[in-house]
Amino acid sequence: MLSVTAAQLDAWLAAAAFPLARLLGLFAAAPIFSNRGMPVRVRLAVGIALLPAMPPMPEVAPNSGIGLAIFGQQIFIGVAVGFMMRLVFAAVDTAGALIGMQMGLSFAIFFDPDAGGQTAVLSDFLSLIATLLFLAVNGHLLMIEVLVRSFEWLPVGAEVVRAQGWGYIARAGATVFATGLLLSLPVLGILLVANISLGVLTRAAPQLNLFAVGFPVTLTAGFIGVLLIMTNFAPVLQSLFERGFDDIGHMLELLAPLPPAVPPR
Repeated sequence: MLSVTAAQLDAWLAAAAFPLARLLGLFAAAPIFSNRGMPVRVRLAVGIALLPAMPPMPEVAPNSGIGLAIFGQQIFIGVAVGFMMRLVFAAVDTAGALIGMQMGLSFAIFFDPDAGGQTAVLSDFLSLIATLLFLAVNGHLLMIEVLVRSFEWLPVGAEVVRAQGWGYIARAGATVFATGLLLSLPVLGILLVANISLGVLTRAAPQLNLFAVGFPVTLTAGFIGVLLIMTNFAPVLQSLFERGFDDIGHMLELLAPLPPAVPPR
């Protein structure tokens, strides 16, 4: 008769619960995986398929106080890994919002079911381009590989992660606005020249209706600028994706607990 002890049952539950907590945390925050169009069954199936590749888990009962603390910590680590890559897409959305506002398309918004609110049309367009490029460079597969390797860089344990890693995430969030401004700067420069030209034209011909002429001019100049940046948009986004993966590695390095100090002899 097959008998299973409580220790064996706890070991089996720990081997499945702790890795799945980090994996599902990633799927809740990472681009592509957090999309509402991806079924929950697919996410769970991917997590279960990756369980054989996981290193041994600590022998801690998942229903104990320490086990629950480890479970919660793994969820936060997975969310942090996905959030670091989400910052790249947030920068693209910021660039689209800045361009749309200067073009006069700030009123062109619609309900985005993925974001759960109203989003600028141009932001959604650039975000769609970024998503296609992310899939083209196998970024979704690299995200899974990075998370699997994170169990080697930051093993599951009862040690509390360092606060320097969370501080690095907060500082990385400040780069969203700077990166979004740099992405939109070429189009903003074109629109600035168009607005200055319209100002000079209005001074030279006061009888000219600025509202009737200015909007089509800025709109056309904005679309021309967006068309021009599309030629170099892919290499720039690829470099941003690479920097995002580098930031994930640096964050995991800062989150890793310090090794115990060796007492002097």
